[in-house]
Amino acid sequence: AWDQDDSYAHTMDIISWMSNYTGESDFILVGFFSQSKHPALLAVIIFVVFLMALSGNALLIFLIHSDPCLHTPMYFFISQLSLMDMMFICVTVPKMLMDQLLGSHKISAAACGMQMFLFLTLAGSECFLLAAMSYDRYVAICHPLHYPVLMNRRMCLHLMSVCWFLGSLDGFIFTPVTMTFPFCRSREIHHFFCEVPAVTKLSCSDTSLYETVMYMCCVFMLLIPVTVISSSYSFILLTVIRMNSAEGRKKALATCSSHMTVVILFYGTALYNYMLPFSFHTPAKDMVVSVSYTMLTPLLNPLIYSLRNKNVTEALQKLFSLLCG
Repeated sequence: AWDQDDSYAHTMDIISWMSNYTGESDFILVGFFSQSKHPALLAVIIFVVFLMALSGNALLIFLIHSDPCLHTPMYFFISQLSLMDMMFICVTVPKMLMDQLLGSHKISAAACGMQMFLFLTLAGSECFLLAAMSYDRYVAICHPLHYPVLMNRRMCLHLMSVCWFLGSLDGFIFTPVTMTFPFCRSREIHHFFCEVPAVTKLSCSDTSLYETVMYMCCVFMLLIPVTVISSSYSFILLTVIRMNSAEGRKKALATCSSHMTVVILFYGTALYNYMLPFSFHTPAKDMVVSVSYTMLTPLLNPLIYSLRNKNVTEALQKLFSLLCG
């Protein structure tokens, strides 16, 4: 009888260990609805932002593809940025809103890993896309005569392929490692989606080496685009200063200022999330910063590139006149 009891206890210990240390158990996304005094109102606001971001980016993509005047490399990259932003907001917001509506905040390990992979892939791809856009502006302003050759359709497609490849590499590196950590503590993720720093905090193993490696990878992933962007805009600034035409200077600066606004919005939050040590992070700060690039950036990007862009506003006016006429 003692052997049976001891065997049963040993079996229960193994089951308990497996439930604690394997990734099969569900995680719980705490999110920021639990901290809000008016969660229903907050959910409505987020839903409205979600619809506006989707419709704004979809409209921008439609205008770029339907208007022949916008069939240039610059607008090709802008359409790709809008596509990424649409995917970006769809990775996190629908799940968050459904959880609030149904009252269940669970997410399986597989769904958590998929959400993490898609988020990292899109964030990495957008990071390199912004660098490609700055290079496009550099060639257009500093080497206008060679622009049709240097930025032909084939080159644009190659640049986009590289952006997507490097972004997916980011996802393939970090997602498997993060999701194979033993999670023997609370499975409550103090975030509204499965972001790497928030999930890593739940591990009961020593993650200091992983954090250091991730920091070095992020430095590399951010250093290349930031170097390209800084170099491009340094040369652009020198070229603009030398321009004799005031109208030319104004047009060049207007085009570049839109892109720089997007760059500052995106890279500012990326530097906070992945360059600062985990000890500087708090759940409340992380969620606020994440809101800016998962919801506000996709909402603002089409506004920045439409309201401040004469060609896009003209295409929009043509579309409205066609619909109204």
